[in-house]
Amino acid sequence: MKIIPAACLILLFTPLPAAAQQTLQQRVEARLKAVGPGPRFGLVIATADGREIIAIAPDDRFIPASNTKMFTTAAAFATLPALDQPDATGGAAVRLEGKNKRRPDVILEGHGDARLSSAPGCVDNCLAALADAVAARTRTVGDIIGDDMLFPDQRWSPGMSWNNIPTRSGTATSALTLDDNELELFVAPGAAGSAPIVTAPLRYYTIQNHAVTIAEGKTAVDFDRAPGSMTLRITGTIALGTEPQRLRPAIDDPAYYAAWRFKALLEARGVRVKGRIGVRHRPLLPADDPAQRGDASPARPPERPVLARLVPPPLGLDLVTTNKVSHNLHAELLLRRVGLQAGTGSIADGQAAIRNMLTSAGVPRTAYDFSDGSGMSTYNRVAPRGMVIFLRWIAAQPWGSAWRDTLPIAGMDGTLANRFRATSLERRLFAKTGTLNATNALSGYMIAKSGRTLTFSIYANDVPEGVSATPAMDAALELVAAEN
Repeated sequence: MKIIPAACLILLFTPLPAAAQQTLQQRVEARLKAVGPGPRFGLVIATADGREIIAIAPDDRFIPASNTKMFTTAAAFATLPALDQPDATGGAAVRLEGKNKRRPDVILEGHGDARLSSAPGCVDNCLAALADAVAARTRTVGDIIGDDMLFPDQRWSPGMSWNNIPTRSGTATSALTLDDNELELFVAPGAAGSAPIVTAPLRYYTIQNHAVTIAEGKTAVDFDRAPGSMTLRITGTIALGTEPQRLRPAIDDPAYYAAWRFKALLEARGVRVKGRIGVRHRPLLPADDPAQRGDASPARPPERPVLARLVPPPLGLDLVTTNKVSHNLHAELLLRRVGLQAGTGSIADGQAAIRNMLTSAGVPRTAYDFSDGSGMSTYNRVAPRGMVIFLRWIAAQPWGSAWRDTLPIAGMDGTLANRFRATSLERRLFAKTGTLNATNALSGYMIAKSGRTLTFSIYANDVPEGVSATPAMDAALELVAAEN
């Protein structure tokens, strides 16, 4: 009979520490539970061949917030041509029309580009160039009309929270977009006890200043505006010695705003404007829904000769902006341009294109529902497993590496510039963030300790007010990367 040494018997029967007995998934779950009660987490992490290392509520559906932009930008790569060429189909244009040739009406026409600018230092895609073209042709004009009829009039997607509409996060979407459809104003301290000084370079809104300058204390300046209202209400406090606070309210009717700005640019060039400022919107019709349109050809506004048209930089550059800084308006316009490929540029047409793409990717239909292209809608839902299937499909596409280059890089740029710094995932994680109404999201790719690339998707929904789920989410990813 073989005799086992006493020392070995001690090792055999000595319990291992609790942490050593836990699986990796259990330790990841413990990291997430440390946030406390309330948040609902979903997480899937998979290897390049699809083997799941971690699966927590993998098929539950979560609000994805700005992770939605991953689907919109991927659809642009999959369906829109010549993304690396100047955007010949997207630039705004101007034309003159009307029977009175001495005083023609000016039609400013949008084609779905997000980058048209009226900034004083503009060098690319400048509204001023179109004003120059009009001034060179005539010195007197009638009406100035903002025309955004390329897309049906759907300025906000279903599920947009009403309180976001006055802010730049929820500004209206229009085929005629100027200056990101937002304004800029500054609030500086006045005398203690009095209203602060509000400086608005463009006096588009009527401003009601209810803010107060305080001798000392917390600076918290805010604004509000009822949807459709032209009155902007400034509230809060600003302390003496504080730097001017920058506010960026949104615009409800971008086509009207663009025509309003164009009038000022024409007058600055000596062109007399005799008429009014107006708009041309295209109402949403049943034919804008592919389910109701059936096999009928979509009806689109006719192409008309123009006096001048801008050609913006390549649209691919805007896809980088959309994902890196998580720009809602740019994502919404991309969705409509994707929808214009086989439809009318409606939200429904864009969503149909995304569903077709996800079917090709093998993502189960139960894994998603979308109502917009940016993630501002609280109606959107995504399952972590469905997202990982989608991301692995993207990686196999000819444009997959170019799309991945649009994602923020941990500790380096975009919305991840200040996350994962001084960790093993700094510059080794490439992902899209998401934050909205008690929701946090992060999905993408990370390079593990072994050098292998892992695909992941993690969500936290129902996060209580005052609680942050992102530190625990980041810690969970770091743990998995360190052990793979």
